[in-house]
Amino acid sequence: MYSTPRRWMPLVTAATLAPSLILGSSVASAAPAEVSFIDACRASSVVDVDNLGEDTVTVEAPATVEPGQRFTYRIQTGAQFYPDKNSGATTISVSRLKNDFEIPANAVFVGATVVAGTGINLDNVPPNVLRVDDSGVVNDGSGGVLRLSGDNEVIGNSPSSSTDSEGGIRVPKNSKNLDGSTNPNGDTWFQMPAVEVTMIAGESGVIAPKLRTAGAAGEFDNDANFNTSLAKASLFGTHWAVTRCSPRDTTTGPLNGGAGPAATVAISSPTDVKTSTVVSAPESVPTGTSVTLSATVSPAPGGGTVQFQNNGVDLDRPVSVVDGRASVSHTFADAGEHKIGAVYSGAPGTATSTSEVRTMTVTGSEEPSTNRVPETAVLIALGAVAVAALFVVGWSRSRRK
Repeated sequence: MYSTPRRWMPLVTAATLAPSLILGSSVASAAPAEVSFIDACRASSVVDVDNLGEDTVTVEAPATVEPGQRFTYRIQTGAQFYPDKNSGATTISVSRLKNDFEIPANAVFVGATVVAGTGINLDNVPPNVLRVDDSGVVNDGSGGVLRLSGDNEVIGNSPSSSTDSEGGIRVPKNSKNLDGSTNPNGDTWFQMPAVEVTMIAGESGVIAPKLRTAGAAGEFDNDANFNTSLAKASLFGTHWAVTRCSPRDTTTGPLNGGAGPAATVAISSPTDVKTSTVVSAPESVPTGTSVTLSATVSPAPGGGTVQFQNNGVDLDRPVSVVDGRASVSHTFADAGEHKIGAVYSGAPGTATSTSEVRTMTVTGSEEPSTNRVPETAVLIALGAVAVAALFVVGWSRSRRK
């Protein structure tokens, strides 16, 4: 559901028509890892407009894998929007969207796919994932980049690029929020889909999913930047603006933390201590009553977390293990059987482990209780990546969380 952006960053105001929409944004094994950073973007058309904004990338991946183990991780940029109009210019669309990710070292790439149902308000060419080389040419054998795009139809760094025609993934203008409701400001929100990557772990080291920032992709205002797009607007005719974004605090500064690992997957050592995890939960509990779930990890490790699960779905956030134990309080609103489990993340020198499932019955309450707690909706923060530019005299960009 749409919420008010928490941070606005004004752009340069020009006396002439300027590309000045930078998309606003908001914020998926182990708990999803989130990296927040500043993006420096340039929107180029009649004049160039530079902008700095807060961005986020999230990764869901196992904390530890064994040598030779086949595993998957999921990476996704955040939700964004573009406005209806500003300073006389009217938006038409944003297209040729692209997200580039580096293929991590210390593992063998198997394949990558778009996660169905994770994109919102996208049309034209369906999103797909291609393995490309540094020039943006499809190379299934040795390409080091995973490109989320619409058949490689982007603004540059591709054999099928253009800066003055719609193509690839497009965001049609509908002035709606992510939940489909009408946006009162006329903003059009959308979400690029998640990418699920399958790999086989190497013999040792750390596997680190990240955005594409190596080589030319790490330069400011380069077609190889991890995030590029093309905006179309109308003001005394049709105008086009290309946007290129890279993680840095200033347009002339070095790459920042957004260029680093978005998550880390440790390859376990044969010498890691094996562990076992046992989950505890009451046999039954009335709906609306807070209950404590606990887990015991043996032998007691020197760190790590426990992720409690309900029916195979993560329940709340991971809990730190202290003296071999972790616990969480939760209120169940739905009556019926609940399969409770716990996954220990592992720690340096200590292997991961997963508990057996314990069945807990949640019964309907017969009487109102003064201790009843309303069910709390779990909000999944949508993190941000600025991708597009539009032609307006002055606009501002925000981060939605």
